[in-house]
Order: sequence, then structure tokens, then C-alpha cells
Amino acid sequence: MEAILHRDSLIKKLEETGRTWDIIVIGGGASGLGAAVDAASRGYSTLLLEEHDFTKGTSSRSTKLVHGGVRYLAQGNVSLVLEALRERGRLKKNAPHLVTDQSFIIPCYTWWCVPFYTTGLTLYDLMAGRLGIGRSVPLSAKRTQGSLPNIKQEKLRGGVRYFDCQFDDSRLAVNLVQTLFDLDGLALNYVKVTGLLKDNAQVSGVVAREQETGRGYRIAARAVINATGVFVDRVIKMADPQARDVVKPSQGIHLVVDKKFLKGEEALMIPKTSDGRVLFAVPWHNRVVVGTTDVEKQHADLEPVAEEEEVDYILETAGRFLAEKPGRSDVLSVFAGLRPLAAPSGSKAKTKEISRGHKIIESDGGLITLTGGKWTTYRKMGEDVIDLAARRAGLPPRKSATRNLRIHGYREGVNVGAPRYWYGSDERAIRDLVQSDPGMGEVLSEKLQVIKAQVIWAMAAEMARTVEDFLARRVRALQLDAAESIRMAPDVAPIMARWLNKDKKWEKAQVEAYTTLASRYLLT
Repeated sequence: MEAILHRDSLIKKLEETGRTWDIIVIGGGASGLGAAVDAASRGYSTLLLEEHDFTKGTSSRSTKLVHGGVRYLAQGNVSLVLEALRERGRLKKNAPHLVTDQSFIIPCYTWWCVPFYTTGLTLYDLMAGRLGIGRSVPLSAKRTQGSLPNIKQEKLRGGVRYFDCQFDDSRLAVNLVQTLFDLDGLALNYVKVTGLLKDNAQVSGVVAREQETGRGYRIAARAVINATGVFVDRVIKMADPQARDVVKPSQGIHLVVDKKFLKGEEALMIPKTSDGRVLFAVPWHNRVVVGTTDVEKQHADLEPVAEEEEVDYILETAGRFLAEKPGRSDVLSVFAGLRPLAAPSGSKAKTKEISRGHKIIESDGGLITLTGGKWTTYRKMGEDVIDLAARRAGLPPRKSATRNLRIHGYREGVNVGAPRYWYGSDERAIRDLVQSDPGMGEVLSEKLQVIKAQVIWAMAAEMARTVEDFLARRVRALQLDAAESIRMAPDVAPIMARWLNKDKKWEKAQVEAYTTLASRYLLT
């Protein structure tokens, strides 16, 4: 089998006596992966450490959009939109197996809506320049209804169609980890950074603990980057216990429902709800993702829980625009994520008004923190932070090579209706497994079209270590159908146990832990 990643041999690289890495990145979400891949693309020796699994937190809980940000244009944040539109085009070009064009329709129920949004979205198209993906056009009421058969028809005056892109966040993360390995970098999940090394008051590396064995490591680096999302303040305080908090968490939730609630392949976008937010209903893996909310939170949690008010808000708002209204019993999964919004000190702005642009902070001891931003601009975030880190560390100046870097799994012309299309070029390896052992083709879920070979591949080539890693982030079962994923867990655990040399006790503990977790994604 190609691309086998043996954890023991990878861990041994942490034990190399006298080694100093050029760049250590703390955090395996969008920003951390972007930074690590960028560093490795320049030939810098690069190590990424993640305390849990890659994208365990916010980076697996997005709206699944690669977009310029129509609402940021409405807020007048032209520079952010320009940057995001450029990055949207680059990501589509570099990962065509994961990033696909998605048409959106804004339904209009007032006379001014069609010309207003047509004008604004035409500007949006022009800002994308040669990286544009489609032209915004006004639609008659009849064409709007034909494109969104489930839309509320009463007083419908027309609509506006525009284009952005859709992707799978955790699958992109998996491919970025693999890209890092392709570039001779190293990424390890389940390795927790517990402290920072210092030399003459300057950060010179990290203290880390491998979570599965409990073994500790002291790892030297010329530059350390803190890219831990909503948890950046914890790492900043390792460098300076008196430092002020720099992140203001904002919670957004999404509901996943059956595709029958949004017939057709086009997405619904409500640009301004009753409280000034934006609502999307987007087709995704034969389901529909509806969201999101924007609620300020005082504390960052690894597993945030949707509040009842958020669930009611999404159901009520969606119900005002859909002819067939989804109810609580129709929700297949509800997931919540915390956005790491970079809020200025003393700001009283509401979270939905705080910039989604990224921010780079240097601590007195030399720790570099990257925060804010969004998946669409992950590559630019990585480029910017490595530019700075390389200068500060005195590394040989080299330009980023990520603008045109093909991401692992690159494959053009994928059929998004086919099972497992999102593996891209790696899909061949899944087929080879089944060919070599027909038992690998055993179906674990008809609903989600998951087979046994995918479990093996997830461990061998994608660094999955737990049942949750597989069901939540390698095949997305947790977000697509939480109840079905719970049913699958007892079948997945024994397969993983055999590969990982675990016993029955481990199997039982894994199933119990996963069932407890996944139950929180169900509405009761």
C-alpha cells in the first residue's frame, strides 16, 4: 500500500539528538496547516504538532464554503474580499477534487432586491478578475422557482444567481497533512505542547507530550508559531503570563437536513435575516447544511454545544423561506464551532461585525501567533506568517511556493455524485485495497456509502487514531448523520483495533466515548 505513515517511526523523528527545526507550528487546523505547508514549500525543516486530531476544533465545523464573502463587501471590507476572491480561485485550481463551483440564489420578495443585489454581485464578480468562476445574473420569479423548487412562492418577485465554491473542510486538512509529508515536513496529531523552551528570554522551542504514551520531548526550533485558533491565548501566556487575551470567540452552529428540503443543486442565500445575519442552505454530500449563527462566547470549548435559541433561530428563519419547513425531528446532525475572531483591545463591536481578517502577533520572547482568518484565506495566512517567522529567525530568504502548489489528492474532473470522489487521486488506492481483498469492500453504511477499506486507509495514510477520527473527520459521518454514525461505531472499532494492535477493552472504550460524543450532535 502506498503512503503508509507509521506513527512509531514518525515519533522517533522527535528524538533525533541535537536537531533544531527551522519552524515548529502548534495547531493542526486551517491556519496551522497553511503555515506548515508554506514553510515546507520553501525548504525549511517543518514540524507541526496538534494536541488532538487535525481539525478537531473549529476547522472541521465550517459552512463548507470557499468564498469571497458577500457580507464583507456589504460591510465595506473591500481588501478582505479581494484577498479572499483571489484565494478562492487559487484553492479551486490547486485542489479541484475538493473545491467545486457552487451556484447560489438570493430570492427576492421586494421590488428593489433584484437590481440591488445584481449590482453588488456584479462588482463581486469583477473583483475576482481572471480568477472569477461565473457571472451574476438576475432571475425572473419563474426561473427562481425553477432553480429552487422548494422556495416559498408567495410574493416572490425574482432572484439573483451568483457563484462561489464549496469544499470539505476536514478532507482538505487531511490532504494538507499529506502535502506536508510530500514536502518532507512532519505533522503529528495527539502531541500536546505543554510549555515553551527559552534561551536568553527568547523562545527556542517547545516542550511536548505524546498523548498515547505520555512520553515527553524537548524540541528545539528557530521559530515557533502559535496557530491554535480559539486557544491561542493559552499558548501566548506560556510565553508571557501577563499577556492580554487577543481572541474573542464567536459561536456558529449548523444544522444538517435531508436534501429534500432544498431540491436541486443550487444553494440558497438569505443576505439579511431579521437580526442582520446571513443564512445559507448549501447542498453537501447529498445533504443540506443550513447555517449559521453568530453568538459571542466568553470561553473557548473544544466541543461547544448548540444553544436551543440558535437551533430555533435557524429552523424558524429557514422555515420562512422554504415551502417545506424542516423541524427538529428532521435534523440529522447539529454541529457548533467557535470562530477565533481577532478583536481589537477594548472593542465593543458585536461579533458579526468583527473582522474576519487574520492577525499576526509577536510576543516579546519571539513567539509568533497567527489568529483570525477563515478557511478560504488559509494559504495567504500561512504565507504571511512564514514571511515574518523566516525573517525573525534569520532563515535563508525564500519565496513561498504555495500559490500554484497542487495539494495532495489533486485530480481534475471529479464526479461529485460518485462515492468517495473526495479522495481525489487516492481513490485508486481504495480500489486497490478492495481488489486485493474483496472483504475490504464490505459496506459499513449504505446511507453514507462507507466501506471497510476506508477505515484501513484512514489509519494507514491519513493518521486516524480513534473511532472519532474516522467517523467525524475522515468520512464526515458525524456531521452527515449522527445517528447513523453511532450505529457504525461498533463495526468500525474492531477494524481499527486489529490494525492498531488494541484489545477488546480499547474497542469498548472507543465505542462508548464516541457514542457519548455523537449523542451531542442529535436534537432531543
